[in-house]
Amino acid sequence: MKDLSYKLFFKAFSNKTRFEIINSLRKGPKSVSDIVKKTGLEQSRISHNLKCLIDCGFVENNRNGKQVIYSLNEETIKPLLELIDKHIRKYEKHLRKCGIIKSGGR
Repeated sequence: MKDLSYKLFFKAFSNKTRFEIINSLRKGPKSVSDIVKKTGLEQSRISHNLKCLIDCGFVENNRNGKQVIYSLNEETIKPLLELIDKHIRKYEKHLRKCGIIKSGGR
């Protein structure tokens, strides 16, 4: 059962749209229209994927008057991304050389 949860967690990150939303929110909280401007993706696609990211605990939302502001989960996702950045800095050359990953193989 835990294997499925891991697969779903990484699947949430690997989706191009959700990945772009996460990267956009790394620079600070944003509204849907801010994310649309930053990513160039359509509003309905952003909203749909934000719902997924909220449901999975990656993103949090707070209402500011009529506007909803989205931000990364400060407790888990933000520190995780910082650890991933650290790993990438250390192993970037190896990641780029890995033919298995590049080819999409197993």
